Amino acid sequence: MTRAYRVCSDGCCALPQKPKTVERNLHPLDPLTADEVIVTAALIRDHAGLDDLAFNCITLQEPQRCEYTAFRNGAACHPDRRAFSIVLRNGTGQVSEAVVNLRARQIESWRDVHNVLPVYGTENRHLEEAARSNPDVIKVCRELGITDMNRVYFDVWASGVEDRWGLNRPLQQAIPYYRLSACDNQYAHPLDFSIVVHPETNEIISVDVRLANNKRAPIPLDEYNYRPEFLEDFYCLDRLKPIEINEPHGTSFHTEGNEITWAALKMHVGFNYREGIVLSDVRIDDPYEQAERTLFNRISIAEITTPHGPPSSMANSLQLGSDCTGPIHTLDAVTVTSKGDPYVIKNAICIHEEDNGLLYKHTDMRDNSVVSARDRKLVISQTVSAANFDYAFYHSFSLDGTYKLEVKMTGTPSISWLHQQDDPAPFGAVAAPDHQHMFSLRIDPAMDGPHNSVVQNDVDTTSGSANIPTQWNDRPANIKTPFRTASQSAASYCFDTSRTWDIINPTSLNPRSKKPVAYRIFNRNWPPLYSQPEGKRAGVFQKALWVTPYRDRELYPAGKYLCQSHNPNSETILDWVARDESIDNTDIVCYVQFGIAYFPRTEDFPIMPVESADVTLRASNFFQKNPALWVPPSTMNKT
Repeated sequence: MTRAYRVCSDGCCALPQKPKTVERNLHPLDPLTADEVIVTAALIRDHAGLDDLAFNCITLQEPQRCEYTAFRNGAACHPDRRAFSIVLRNGTGQVSEAVVNLRARQIESWRDVHNVLPVYGTENRHLEEAARSNPDVIKVCRELGITDMNRVYFDVWASGVEDRWGLNRPLQQAIPYYRLSACDNQYAHPLDFSIVVHPETNEIISVDVRLANNKRAPIPLDEYNYRPEFLEDFYCLDRLKPIEINEPHGTSFHTEGNEITWAALKMHVGFNYREGIVLSDVRIDDPYEQAERTLFNRISIAEITTPHGPPSSMANSLQLGSDCTGPIHTLDAVTVTSKGDPYVIKNAICIHEEDNGLLYKHTDMRDNSVVSARDRKLVISQTVSAANFDYAFYHSFSLDGTYKLEVKMTGTPSISWLHQQDDPAPFGAVAAPDHQHMFSLRIDPAMDGPHNSVVQNDVDTTSGSANIPTQWNDRPANIKTPFRTASQSAASYCFDTSRTWDIINPTSLNPRSKKPVAYRIFNRNWPPLYSQPEGKRAGVFQKALWVTPYRDRELYPAGKYLCQSHNPNSETILDWVARDESIDNTDIVCYVQFGIAYFPRTEDFPIMPVESADVTLRASNFFQKNPALWVPPSTMNKT
C-alpha cells in the first residue's frame, strides 16, 4: 500500500490518514505499521465512547512463546496481530490498558489501572509557550534582568514521586536556560530556578527558586558553543585526510522486511516505543554439525536510569556519514502521537558492516608461514536523545558468533548554576553533578533449545584451598557455581575473581569437550548503584545479574509504570526473584546490568567526547572448533 508521508522538519512523519485495510501476512514480530496504529486508535475510541483520549503508546503485543514457537515450526496459521495501548482520559488521571486484536478488529481486553502514571514524552514546545507567559515565571526572570522571554528555554524531565503536590496527577519538572542568540548553547546559561508542570494541561504548578543568603545567582554569560557556525574558523580541515569505506560488490547481509541473514547468522529486528531495538529469533548455522542452532529468543535494552535524568527518551533519525558510514540499510520506526496518529521516525535503525580487525592469525616459527584472516561485524544501531544527553546503542555480531552491546554516551552534561560561594566547577560558572548511567540488558536465551541454566565462573588462586592443592599453588582454578533458583542468581561483578557467567544447556553436550554448550557473559562495566534506589523501581540495578524463569509479558524489571507510580501491586525484578522459582534446566531470562560512573571533566563541555560501556556474550564450548574457519585467509606468506 502506498501512502503519502508528511515529512516533518526533524526527519519524522505524521500520518493522520485513515486506511481502508490493514496489511496482511506480516511477520509476527514486525512492529506495527502506520495503518495498524490508525485502526487501533479508532477501535479504542469507539470502545471507550470518548474522543477526549490521550494515547501514551500503541505498540505491538508480541505473541506468546507457544504461539511463536508454533509459527517457527511451520504452523499453517500465523499468530493474530495484536496491539497494546496505554490510554489516558484527559483531565481525569485515569489510566487504562487496551489490547486490540487487529485480525478480528475488536478489543480483546480493557483494564483500568490505578495509582500509576505512564512515562510522558519530553516534547516541550507547548510547555515553553505556557511557561513564557506565566506571571510567576516572568517575575523570577525579570529579577535576573531578562526582559525577552523568547530567550528562555525549558528542558522537560520526567519526575519521580512528588507527594507535596499529591499523588493523583502527573507531574514533570522543567529546567530553564537562557540563549544569547538563536543558535547559542543554552546549557552554558542555566537559570537558578525550576518549574513543576502538569504535562497534560501545561499548568505551571510551582516555580522553585534556589537562593543563597537570600540572593539570586546571576546568569552565567560565558559562551561555550560547538555548532559549526561558531567554529568554522577554528576547524583544521587540512590535518585529516578522507577515509572511505567501500563495499564494491554490495553488503554481505540480506534483508527481507525485518529479517536479516548475515554470514552464518539469522535474526529478526524489531522496534518498540520503550525498548527501542529488539533482536529476536537469533540463530546460527553450525559449520561442523551442518545444522541451524538457536542462540537467543530475544535481546533488548529493558531499562535505563540516571540519578538525575529522565527514564524516558526518544529515538531520532540517524545521519549518514556520522552515525553510520559506508553502505547501509535503514529501517523506519512507527510510534504514536497523543492524538492517536502514527508518527514515523525515518531511518531510526541503521544496519551496516564494519571491519573488526583480526579474526585469527598465527605465524609458524619453523617455516615462517603466516595464516591471517580479517574479522568483520554486523552492526544494528540506533541513537536516542534524552534532553541534553545522547545515547548510541550498537548491537553487533562478529563472524565467530560473538554478540556485543556497546552504548556510547555523548551530548552535553546536565548542568546547573553556581553561587559565588560555591566550590569551583569544571566548567567555570556552571556545574555538572556526579552521577551514573546504568543500563539493563534483557537476554532471553535459547542455547540449543528452551532448557537453559546459568553457571557462575570465578578464579580461585588461594594456595592450599580446597580447590588448589598446595603443590599446585601456581595454577588458578576455575570455580563453577550453578544457580538453581532465582534468589541464588542475584550476583555482583567481582574483579578479584574475573567473574563471568555461562548460559548453558545442561542437556546438550559438546561432543569434543563433553561439557554443556554455552555462551559466556562478560560484564566488566558494572559499578554498584551509588545512590539509594527509590523504592523498588531502581532495584534492578542493585545487582549485575538476575535470572528468572520466563513468563509471557514479563519484560520490564523496573516495572511497567515508572514515574510517580505508587501502586503496591506493581511488580519489579525484586518481586520476580522473591518467588525463588527454579531456574535450572528450564526456560529462563537473564538481566545484565552495566554502565558508568560519571565525574565531569573540563573536557566534557560544551559537548562531551564519547564514553562507552559494553557487555559481550561469546561462545564457550558451543562449537567443536573455531566457527569462523570458513572465512578464507586474507594473507598467506611463505619464505
